[in-house]
Amino acid sequence: MAFDWFEVKGMLLDHTMVLHGSNLDCGSKHDSSNMPMLLAGGGCRHGQHLAFDEKNNYPLPNLYVSILQQMGLETDRFASSTGTFRGLEPTI
Repeated sequence: MAFDWFEVKGMLLDHTMVLHGSNLDCGSKHDSSNMPMLLAGGGCRHGQHLAFDEKNNYPLPNLYVSILQQMGLETDRFASSTGTFRGLEPTI
């Protein structure tokens, strides 16, 4: 079902992002690197699993920058980001 509040067109999930994650990669080691994250909605391509190099990975704020840009905010930095998160191709 499509909605058109305030001139917005499309499906609700096209305009909503849900990010779920953990603050630890391995709870027994109390390791906060390479944390698992689940991102749904927001007009990104679904049905994919992105895995990155454990030694040379993106900082998590890069994901936040990509989310902000996908939601229409014109920003290129958030906290300690170094750019955007590669692999999240928009579908809109």
